[in-house]
Amino acid sequence: MDGSKTPVAAPVLILLGPPGAGKGTQARMLEETHGLVQLSTGDLLRAAVAAGTEAGQRAKAVMEAGDLVSDEIVVAILRDRLADADCAQGVILDGFPRTTVQAQALDALLQANGQRINAAISLEVDDAAMVDRISGRYNCGGCGEGYHDTFKPTAKPGVCDHCGGTEMRRRADDNAETVAQRLAAYHAQTAPLIDYYAGQGALSRIPAMGAIDQIAVALDNVVTEATA
Repeated sequence: MDGSKTPVAAPVLILLGPPGAGKGTQARMLEETHGLVQLSTGDLLRAAVAAGTEAGQRAKAVMEAGDLVSDEIVVAILRDRLADADCAQGVILDGFPRTTVQAQALDALLQANGQRINAAISLEVDDAAMVDRISGRYNCGGCGEGYHDTFKPTAKPGVCDHCGGTEMRRRADDNAETVAQRLAAYHAQTAPLIDYYAGQGALSRIPAMGAIDQIAVALDNVVTEATA
């Protein structure tokens, strides 16, 4: 025997939580502190379409027809992305899976890669507080950095702390009615994933109504333990 060690599979983490729970903000912070790569469904689809991959071409045809991209195509795009060199340190999935069917497909993909879900982290929030939280958020139009009127304002009004851009954007659907609809959809489709991953012993719950930095510390502890 040459004493060489078996390569450790890149860790895979999932962030769960309703709209406004802060998944995107926390994922970006984990990228910086742990060298993980944030993978969101929307970004994956856009990148695959732009790159013209086989799965991306299939996704483009579906989207141009006005239909929803199938789980099969999303999983194929994710499979391609996980093979990229920058994912070798591990990834954070944001926005996928959304259903238990997708979770099962993800398990099969990871098993084929010799990987597994190291941790599914549920950011626990109070639905009643989500309207205020979501209606106050906005993003830098230049780099996409997220901000909030109350919880995370820019240091200088109207100027992005990250890139210095001055074009700030708010989503048109960040209002009480649509937020309520999105929360209902989350509870109907995605919340069952909490039970799914609890059954696998992979679930961690983190209260996410406090300060961003406090949530980040709790997340960091979970991720450090899960990827050790």
